[in-house]
Order: sequence, then C-alpha cells, then structure tokens
Amino acid sequence: MSVIDAYLDALWLEQGASDHTLAAYRRDLTAWQQQLERDSETLLTASPERFGTWMEQRREQGYQLRSNARVLSSLRSFYRWARLYGYIDSDPLANVTLPKVRPSLPNTLEEEEVERLLLAPDVGTPLGVRDRTMLELLYACGLRVSELVGLTGDAVNLRQGVVRVRGKGDKDRLVPMGEEAAEWLAQYLKTARPALMQDPTRPALFPGRGDNSMTRQTFWHRIKAHAITAGISRPLSPHTLRHAFATHLLNHGANLRVVQLLLGHSDLSTTQIYTHVAQARLEQLHAEHHPRG
Repeated sequence: MSVIDAYLDALWLEQGASDHTLAAYRRDLTAWQQQLERDSETLLTASPERFGTWMEQRREQGYQLRSNARVLSSLRSFYRWARLYGYIDSDPLANVTLPKVRPSLPNTLEEEEVERLLLAPDVGTPLGVRDRTMLELLYACGLRVSELVGLTGDAVNLRQGVVRVRGKGDKDRLVPMGEEAAEWLAQYLKTARPALMQDPTRPALFPGRGDNSMTRQTFWHRIKAHAITAGISRPLSPHTLRHAFATHLLNHGANLRVVQLLLGHSDLSTTQIYTHVAQARLEQLHAEHHPRG
C-alpha cells in the first residue's frame, strides 16, 4: 500500500471523509508526487524549497492563489499525519505560508427574490407541491441540496417541527423547519407524495425515478427552471438558498454560533464568511440611501 493510500484510508476511518474529499486530496498529493519524482525525490523526502519552486511554476501556469492555497492545505494535512505516525521526523511545510486569500462572497438572493422563487412552482400539481415543499425546506433549514434529496420519511417530525439532517462526515443535526415549511410539508405528505409514488412505503421523502430519492442534478435543474419563472436573472448555484438562509438570519440579528450549528459547520471560521456578506449588504444600503453615502 502506498503512503497516499494509507493516508486516505486514515481520513476515511478517522474523519469519515467523503469520496469527493478523498478524490480531491488524492489529486493534490499525486500532482505533488509527480513533481518530486522529476528530481528523484519522494513525498517523504520533500523540502520546503522544492514546494516553493512548484508553487512558482503553478503561478506561471495560471493557477490562482486560491487553488494554490487549497493544495497547500491538502499537503499540510498529509504531512501532519505522516509526522504523527512516524513516516517523517519533521514537517517540511510547517513554516511555509502563502499570501492570505481574500474570501469570495457567496452568491445569494435578496429576501424578495427568495419569495418570488418560492412562489414559482405550480402548486396545482403534485410535482409543483413537491418542488414548493423542497424549496421551502431548503431555505427554511439552510440545507445542502445533497442533504435535502437524501431525506427519508422518518427524518421529519411535524409535531416537533424539526428535520434530522445527515451532513458531512455522516454527522446528524436537528434543524427547525418553521411554520411555513411545516405546513407545506404536511400538505405534500398528505396529497402529493402518495400521488407521485407507486409504493409510498419506500423511504425517499422526495422521489425521483422509480420511487428512489431524487438526484442532486435533477433538483438543481428544477431550481433553475423555477428561477426563470420567477424572473431571477442573477447566476445561481446549488447552495444559493443555503447562502440566503445564513445571510438573512445574520441580517436579522441571529448569533453566528447558532447559524454555525444550523448549517452543520464544524469550524466557526467557515460560517464567518456570511458576516462578510451581511456587512457588504449594509455598505451597499448605506451607499444607496444615506445622503452622505
């Protein structure tokens, strides 16, 4: 077994890393390994100077600072593990730094735009009720699209008004859904879901083909279609409503730690990006409406 395979196995066992995360680490480590092999070096004999040379080469090739920072983060994680388990005596990247990356603000929607998007599905049809319910839950709970489509019937509790969400690393969290989303979910479960499923006893809360859970790609196409109906022209991403959820909570005075728990972020620094979004919005409003703006 190669040292890369051993490290990725450890990530999977100890941190529950997803296939997507493992593939990203493998790409970064393999690219670094290939660079080292050109100079007859290995991952375990690399020097800080060699890494600096590689970063300079990547910059010349057009790689952005954010991409290089991600690679450095991947390799640092690997070398910390390698030192902990005795593969190396010292970490070659312990003192290596890159310029700080200015956080890119996530694309989000104004509250009025969210309202238009939620109203876009035709709720006179079972499919429309399903889509409206999914959009309501996505926004009310700040879910990732993968978390939403992965919900099962036993993950929602209408009496208590909460959703049990399985997030990254197979960690569960309970998220309140709010009255509006709960009302749509109750209607969906009573009328639309039975009409959409051949076997309503199947576990998928929101079915796609063959009573299986809808795919992320399918729901993303549904979001884009409803955005067109709502007259929303700005670029969207699968996380747009999740970003809106967090930003709007902070705009209305929510505590950052609470937003972190609701989003399922393991690190508060990940959540802090939304404070930048809220601040940017305040600055925009000041510039537009203050006489001295």
